[in-house]
Amino acid sequence: MKKILVLTDKQIRPDNLEVNTPILVALGNLIVKERPDVVIDIGDHWDMFSLNQYDNKKKFAFDGDEVRKDVDAGSDAMDIILSPLKYLQQQQRASKHKVYNPMMKFMIGNHEQRIKRYPELNSLVNYSELFKYTPWDVVDYLKPVEIEGIHFAHYFYNPLSGKAIGGSAEYRLNKLKFSFVQGHEQSFKYAKEYLADGRVISGLIGGACYAHQEPYKGYQGNNHFRGCFMLHDAHAGEYDLEQISINRLVNTYA
Repeated sequence: MKKILVLTDKQIRPDNLEVNTPILVALGNLIVKERPDVVIDIGDHWDMFSLNQYDNKKKFAFDGDEVRKDVDAGSDAMDIILSPLKYLQQQQRASKHKVYNPMMKFMIGNHEQRIKRYPELNSLVNYSELFKYTPWDVVDYLKPVEIEGIHFAHYFYNPLSGKAIGGSAEYRLNKLKFSFVQGHEQSFKYAKEYLADGRVISGLIGGACYAHQEPYKGYQGNNHFRGCFMLHDAHAGEYDLEQISINRLVNTYA
C-alpha cells in the first residue's frame, strides 16, 4: 500500500505567481511533512499563456520575450515547491540518515504541450530545460501511468475519436472500467463503483490548485474546488481519498 499525493493544475503565469506563492510554499511543506511514497503532478503547472493560440497557428506569431517570462514564472514556482524537499535531502545526507526519495511523476499537460507545437522554440525553451535539476520523471502528454492499480493521466480520451471523455465521474468509470485520476478540468468529481468480480474502482477528476481567477471563465465559472488530493493506502485500484482545499493547505502547511 502506498500514500500518493496528487498535485493538480497550477497554471502559473507571471501575473499570478505572487498570489499563488503561499500555495506553492504549502505544497512543498506538505511533501516533506507528510512524506508520501509517490508524488504525481498531473500537469498544467506552466500556463504558457504566450502560446495559447496554437489552434490558429497560421495567424499567430509568438513573442519570444513573453514566452521566456512564462517559462521563468513556472520554473520559479517549481523551485518554490521543491525547495523544502531538496533542503531535507541535503540535511539527511549530511547527517548520514536515510534520504527521503519519493517516486515523482510529472504528467505533461496540454499547457506544457504547447511548447512542443512550435519546434522553432527549441533554442529558447524545451522540456529538458523545464525539468533540469529536478527530481521529476517526466511522462509524455496523455501517456497513462499505472501505480497501485490506479491510472493517472492529464485526461483520458476516446481512442476512436481522440476526444476527451467528459461527463460525470460515474460515466467515465463506465467508459474506462478502471480506477483513474485526472486533472485538466476546474472541478471536483469523484465516484466509486463496487464490481461483481470483487474489484472496487474509483474515478477522480480535479484540475485546479491556484488562488487566481481565470477571466475567460467569467463571473460564474470561477466558483469551483481548488486544492490537491492525498490517496491513502492505495492498493489494487482502491484508496482512501483525502481532499485538501487550498485554504486548509495554506493554513496548515504554509
